[in-house]
Amino acid sequence: MKLNDVVEKLLNSADSEGEGDPQQVREQEKVYQDIVQLSSIVWAPTEEIGGFKVRPGIPTINGSTLMNGAVNFTIYSLGATSCELLLYHRKAKKPFGILPIPDSFKVGHVWSIMVFGLNIEEFEYSYRLDGPYDPAKGLYFDKKKEILDPYARAVVGQRKWGEQKGKTGSYRARVVKNTFRWDTSHFPNTPMEDSIIYEMHVRGFTRHSSSNVTYPGTFAGLIEKIPYLKELGVTAVELMPIFEFDEVANGHTYKGRPLYEYWGYNTVAFFAPNTSYAASAEYNREGRELKETIQLLKENGIEVILDVVFNHTAEGNEKGPFISFRGLDNNIWYMLTPDGHYYNFSGCGNTVNCNHPVVQQYIVECLRYWVTQYHIDGFRFDLASILGRDENGKPMENPPLLQTLAFDPILGNVKLIAEAWDAGGMYQVGSFPAYNRWAEWNGKYRDCMRDFLKGNYWTAPEAAARISGSTDLYYGVYKGYTSSVNFLTCHDGFTLYDLYSYNVKHNEVNGWGNADGSNDNRSWNCGVEGESKDPAVRALRFRMMRNAITTLMCSRGTPMIYSGDEFGNTQFGNNNGYCQDNEISWLNWKMLDENRDFFEFYKSMIAFRKKHRVISRALPAAKCGLAPLQYCNADPDNHMISGETSTLGVLFSGYDETKEADDAVYIVLNSYWEDRMIRLPALPSGHAWGLAVNTADLQQNYYNEEPVYLPDPILRVEARSVCVFTLMK
Repeated sequence: MKLNDVVEKLLNSADSEGEGDPQQVREQEKVYQDIVQLSSIVWAPTEEIGGFKVRPGIPTINGSTLMNGAVNFTIYSLGATSCELLLYHRKAKKPFGILPIPDSFKVGHVWSIMVFGLNIEEFEYSYRLDGPYDPAKGLYFDKKKEILDPYARAVVGQRKWGEQKGKTGSYRARVVKNTFRWDTSHFPNTPMEDSIIYEMHVRGFTRHSSSNVTYPGTFAGLIEKIPYLKELGVTAVELMPIFEFDEVANGHTYKGRPLYEYWGYNTVAFFAPNTSYAASAEYNREGRELKETIQLLKENGIEVILDVVFNHTAEGNEKGPFISFRGLDNNIWYMLTPDGHYYNFSGCGNTVNCNHPVVQQYIVECLRYWVTQYHIDGFRFDLASILGRDENGKPMENPPLLQTLAFDPILGNVKLIAEAWDAGGMYQVGSFPAYNRWAEWNGKYRDCMRDFLKGNYWTAPEAAARISGSTDLYYGVYKGYTSSVNFLTCHDGFTLYDLYSYNVKHNEVNGWGNADGSNDNRSWNCGVEGESKDPAVRALRFRMMRNAITTLMCSRGTPMIYSGDEFGNTQFGNNNGYCQDNEISWLNWKMLDENRDFFEFYKSMIAFRKKHRVISRALPAAKCGLAPLQYCNADPDNHMISGETSTLGVLFSGYDETKEADDAVYIVLNSYWEDRMIRLPALPSGHAWGLAVNTADLQQNYYNEEPVYLPDPILRVEARSVCVFTLMK
């Protein structure tokens, strides 16, 4: 008999019905003794503290864990001198139980207590820790302030969106009973080469009345849209933060309209799902609806990637709220200056000290939890460069955390995607410590391709490199172009429609005098700022949008698209909608009907990418003799790409063994404002080029399921347009 087997038996017994049954209590006692026998825990009979039967807990199980007949509570602090467990009836202002955890229950720096006779549906809990208080040394222990369990699986008082939290004076946790049973769907394990990522905000995706779902703004609402996502053809959804956060923190108003921390980048509890995203209350079953959502997405072949924020917490700077880590070991959890103030490489008031061993262990445990308990397929790390800084904020050559995550066995198959920069000025696109494991948001792809596509043709040499997989950036410790997550838009910045409708940001409604948000948008309004009824302007905007998605889907590297771009959703020129819980950030599904033709084209380009594997990977050499990768200008024999190259051609070719045939895709981008004549690459006898995509087709046949045969290798490419050609026999 192994210790792990016994612990699993103990935890599983808590899922059965009939809590408190005498026979089950006796079985619980036997299992507990088995654990004692197989571990270093010193067996002790139950004793009474504060009117409750207790005994030493299991210090290796962090957080609160339901066991048959008891709840195990474990918390650790290196600097605290005492610890109290506070038990509350639901919504009560005063605790019905205060249990000082004896030092005899402490192992190392870990307090652990097992409390019997609790009805999990009737109580909430928090902690109070005592210890030295010296802000100059970064110590904030205060016995009068309650601490949220950092391993809380559910946070009390977060259920109703937009309601002021902390009415009881502190955050509390709830014990979660895991009764969810996964079916046979586990992990699609879609290779990065074949992935198409769809970034989305759970609330904003279906909150608008036009979404026509039963439970708008929830996980259940997302479930109702799974057929849509499947039709679109994406292979993964990247959910903006769904860990419990406080949307009313730092809240303010603009002309009477409430503004929230809508995006969710201010985490309150890293192990708890956002309860306001559930369609119904899940008392002590928190996370069930999220698990159902994940399971149904997987059944439809769609992976789930979480946007995680380990670079800072919701506690802010010295004036921020007292939630959890500040009252545990503030000087360990946060990067502090010599005089005890917070380094702010996150731009959000504090910076998590990620490479301290305690913090590193916590992050690893957290990610393992989401993989094992929620079957998450990958993580996108917000401001990931912070994860590579030491306790003084200096970049590390081999950051322990990043290396640990890269080689962790449980995380072995999940996708690790870095936003390889931070607010402290560190920009590591192409130089992130990747250990042949990490992928990156390729910010250089976004910037360069925005420039080239809007007419800055002098960026052609770099554009050629970005389309072909950014191999100038991703080599060595990377895995080549599979490390590049290509994107043109994301939550942070203009939508695709706004990218070609606004020259400058319009963030006045954020309440900061339009000072927030990036000024480096590389956008073009096509001649009119904002909405226009001019048919010529609108036609040009949608052509530019077709150029963008065509280029993205014909580039090596993993494409990521932003939700709503596929049907021309707008944020009315706001490029920083972090605080806008309204029509600015919500997807307007009416646009799907209004721009149906664009949606169909967008969907077709995703299908086109899947059809032509030669785009996403290097295949064996084509038997027809075409070069596997080639750049050129309007003349395919002229490979000199320079700042004068306004018409860029990129060729991918190879032998596709799955089709037992050669495949070739030739994309031509004319970023110039005049038409250009081009010549197609020469082919051996018996082969021909077919036109698959023409974003400026005068008959509006922008995409051809069956490519149109081209007898003449010389043809005209319209101004500001993209054409894609494929091999025909």
